[in-house]
Order: sequence, then C-alpha cells, then structure tokens
Amino acid sequence: MRAFRFFDGFRGGDSRSWLLTIVRNTCYTWLRQNQAHGIATAFDEEIHSAIGDDASNAETAILQSADNQLVRQALDDLPIEFREVLVLRELEGLSYKEIARIADIPVGTVMSRIARARKQIEQSLTNRMKKEV
Repeated sequence: MRAFRFFDGFRGGDSRSWLLTIVRNTCYTWLRQNQAHGIATAFDEEIHSAIGDDASNAETAILQSADNQLVRQALDDLPIEFREVLVLRELEGLSYKEIARIADIPVGTVMSRIARARKQIEQSLTNRMKKEV
C-alpha cells in the first residue's frame, strides 16, 4: 500500500530496488514503534514456505530440517546490518549496487558487511558442529 501511495516518487530505474527500499524502511519503522511494546516475532521459514517433493523419506526430511534450523539460528544471531545485506545478496540475489541503494550505504560497505556476515556464519556453524561431535 505504501508503494502504491508513493508511486509518484518513483523516478524510473530498478523498480525492485525501489520497492525493497520501501519495505526495508517500513520494517524498521514498525520495529522501532513496537520494540517499546516488547513485540518481537521471529520469521519462521517453515511456516512461510512449502515443503518440496524432494523430501522423499523421513530421515532426509529430518536431516534437512536440522540443517535449516542450524543455518537459520546462525543467521538470526548476526547483527541486523550484516543479516540484512546477506539476505539481500544470498536469498534475494541482488547485486552489491542494488543493495547499496536499498540500504543507503556505499558499495564497499556492502561488500565488507557481506564478507563479515559470511565469516560469522561460518564460525557459528563450525562451533555448533563441534558441540554436537
């Protein structure tokens, strides 16, 4: 609705980046307003996605679920500025330039944050795997 309301502000170019900027800013506004009320909900990937047909047996499904849970927890543990750029790059497939426009930061900062986020995810997963062994 907000994008439709502000469509006259769209000056051409990449509409996906423009829309994601609106979504990002709206999300941050909502989080700021609701943080005082103690409202904190985590995005549950399993609720919002369909289970694929490739989970042919229960063991495969359980292992895949455990792996997804480990990665999701590692992603949730990242600072928000690292998580944001990593999700936009790896899950949304945006370029560094598009992410820089959306987050309103320099491209070099995007690259740095992605590298740091990947390193933290790697360390987190390595530490968790060591605990399980």
